[in-house]
Amino acid sequence: MEKLGLNQIRQMFRDFYVSKGHYAAGSASLIPKNDKSLLIINSGMAPLKPYFAGVETPPSKRMTTCQKCIRTGDIDNVGITSRHGTFFEMLGNFSFGDYFKEESLHWGWEFITEHLKMPVDRIWATVYQDDDQAVEIWKKIGVPEERIVRLGKEDNFWEIGLGPCGPCSEIYFDRGEEYGCGKPDCKPGCDCDRYLEFWNHVFTQFSKEEDGSYSDLEHPNIDTGMGLERMACIMQGVDSIFDVDTIRHILNGVVEKSGVKYEDGAAKTDVSIRIITDHLRSMVFMIADGIIPSNEGRGYVLRRLIRRAARHGKILGIEGKFLVELSNRVIEVSGEAYPELVEKKDYIQKIISVEEEKFASTIDQGTSIILEYVEELKKENKTVLEGEKVFKLYDTFGFPLELTEEILAEAGCTADVDGFNANMKKQKEMARAGRKSTEEEAWKEAEAAVNVPETVFTGYTETEDEAKVLAIYIDGKEAQTAETYQNAVVYLDKTPFYAEGGGQASDNGIMSTDKCCAKVTAVEKSQGIFAHKVLIEGGSLSKGDTVSCGVNVFKRNATARNHTATHLLQKALRDVVGAHVEQAGSSVNENALRFDFTHFEGVTPEQLAQVELLVNERITEFLPVTTVETSMKEAQEMGAMALFGEKYGDKVRVVNCGDFSIELCGGTHVANTGQIGVFKIVSETGVASGVRRIEAVTGTGVLLKAMEAEETVKQIAENLKSNPAAVVQKSASIVEELKDTKKELEDFKKAAMGSEVDDMVKEAKEIGGIKLVTKEFKDYNINDLRNLSDDIKAQHKGIVMVFATVNGPKVTFLVSITDDLLAKGLHAGNMIKQIAAACGGGGGGKADMAQAGAKDPTKISAAFKVAEELLS
Repeated sequence: MEKLGLNQIRQMFRDFYVSKGHYAAGSASLIPKNDKSLLIINSGMAPLKPYFAGVETPPSKRMTTCQKCIRTGDIDNVGITSRHGTFFEMLGNFSFGDYFKEESLHWGWEFITEHLKMPVDRIWATVYQDDDQAVEIWKKIGVPEERIVRLGKEDNFWEIGLGPCGPCSEIYFDRGEEYGCGKPDCKPGCDCDRYLEFWNHVFTQFSKEEDGSYSDLEHPNIDTGMGLERMACIMQGVDSIFDVDTIRHILNGVVEKSGVKYEDGAAKTDVSIRIITDHLRSMVFMIADGIIPSNEGRGYVLRRLIRRAARHGKILGIEGKFLVELSNRVIEVSGEAYPELVEKKDYIQKIISVEEEKFASTIDQGTSIILEYVEELKKENKTVLEGEKVFKLYDTFGFPLELTEEILAEAGCTADVDGFNANMKKQKEMARAGRKSTEEEAWKEAEAAVNVPETVFTGYTETEDEAKVLAIYIDGKEAQTAETYQNAVVYLDKTPFYAEGGGQASDNGIMSTDKCCAKVTAVEKSQGIFAHKVLIEGGSLSKGDTVSCGVNVFKRNATARNHTATHLLQKALRDVVGAHVEQAGSSVNENALRFDFTHFEGVTPEQLAQVELLVNERITEFLPVTTVETSMKEAQEMGAMALFGEKYGDKVRVVNCGDFSIELCGGTHVANTGQIGVFKIVSETGVASGVRRIEAVTGTGVLLKAMEAEETVKQIAENLKSNPAAVVQKSASIVEELKDTKKELEDFKKAAMGSEVDDMVKEAKEIGGIKLVTKEFKDYNINDLRNLSDDIKAQHKGIVMVFATVNGPKVTFLVSITDDLLAKGLHAGNMIKQIAAACGGGGGGKADMAQAGAKDPTKISAAFKVAEELLS
């Protein structure tokens, strides 16, 4: 066999199947499209399910792909074994009702023997025990019958529930007797490592029915899958995926960065090296496909991988951030096949950097707390950490459950997962409960009990209409009449009132008859039925009455301005900040708009200014805002953006703002962007990990904000005893005065500290020929301690300084060592970990200087004692 590189095998596979009339499709995104059954794409056929199901028409009846995949089910084995990885590539060829077994197996044989030149005497095949047709094809190809193994349903029959299914044939490579178990009947299906399965051909020819029977499919399909990394192992004659050329290039980077020798799985540190190598591949590809770290869903998977890799870097002794640098190696070896890695390099590395930085600030403290918990467990002869503490680590320090489990496992302990889940559920229930009121619950009860047809909504074109009262509910119970001053929920046959939904607040207005006037305060809908919350202001309203409905036009128009502005805002954000921006929530009413979106860091002032300018430019262009109802397929062809995870029916409503912004939306909008008037961003903040929020105003809302700002300037001027026009100059003058005063105080403090230097050195304890200076300070900052340490180093040798400063409940330690002692093996970073631990803290740093935080000021003297013990 010729030794072929992983990238070379991928290209050869593609070229071969193109020569057989296959359409070569690029890899689908790791984010499933219109498939809520999957969190992340985990197989070659997963993106093609709509074609196999007949829901969509494939670009060709013959296709070939190399699909990016992520699987985390075996993450605990990653690094421990030579074959497990979270990221892999799956080569496949597919037939949608075109060719079948004969072509699939013949072409498979041709590719591996004539193109890859695998030795024919080392190729074995397994088939489903009843699939005589497959056996005959293999014999016709030339595979001896003794190398064709029949296996049962568990091994060679593919089915998931009801529907399409069928037998399969797997192709194996005989690695040689040295990998075998020595049994005379050793062959594929044996538990030993001799026979390696590398290509599965699935023959989807049946449909499993509800009664358990199987019927023939009218158009059988072919679905094959060959793991690219596994095939590369065979072609390169290596036993581990970590020795494959492209992956080894990444691993070598980890080894160089850590300075730790890799011993092909023999050393304990090899596990950490492999974990970092594998997780680097996963994180780079996931981010390139638009996944960003978060605490839920696929974002949580990414966060878990990044933080796990970062932690294993610390285990290897790598100082500071390192994943960004090593990510370059992933892009180097895969960038040609996946150009998006090169195009999005800066973005990928920014995401990794931000997440690694966030974790760096908590990992030492969190790990220290876990180890404290472990010590407590050992004292109590226990091995399970209670769920409440596991949840605290997740909630307070951002430790993924799995990372806590991993650290506990290294100490021989486990986590109470059920207790963790119970605490998570409790937190969510409390959050939900905080958003509910008794009145809302009564309304929900009425919704559940009401039996009326769906309401016809006329509000897109009408703000006034007449309707018939179908039902009235008071305090959750059906009533025939609602009297003056009563609150009621009224159901109509049709309505112009917009019901709360899609982030837009409901309309309000008036509902009246010749004998009643009712104020509509809110509207909700469920299952197409609109519930109008009303206050009877005079007279009585009865079931069967015909009412005149009038929408509060001022509120409707103001809300519409804000809603259309959110559409312009989203598009502007995608243009300025990046195409990874997606809506994560919104709220629009007559006063303002709020837009939540996915982004990994704060939007810069410059970017916000660009976004604001872009939106206002679109407003001044007076773009027409049009709506159309169409099918989901046609909406997608128009380029309409959909809200991820939202459920849409057969018919969808597309809102088009002059082709600048095209979105699926059921809300009310202006007819022309010029009606928005003006757009002003009020604030940009973070609301959750990976989610940012912009609040803005439009139209007269901008005028109100300007008036508020004017009033604020007046108040500031009064406080500064200045006139509004001179407020900037006056405040600058005061700031300068404060700077001068602060500098005088700093100089005074430095002089006071400097006068103590000689006294501190004189009072130092001598331990083994080394002078140890320990000193506790009050309300000093870390820079003060560094400056003091530098002064002592400038005048003295042979000194170790351990300083502590108390600021409120917080303790900060500094360990500093003169340069002449470094050659003796003293290391400030190593020392401070144990010193700070005595005060319930943790930290690290370089050999000459390190700092740490702690939480118990009463134990500072004990920490100083630890320093003495370390030196002695």
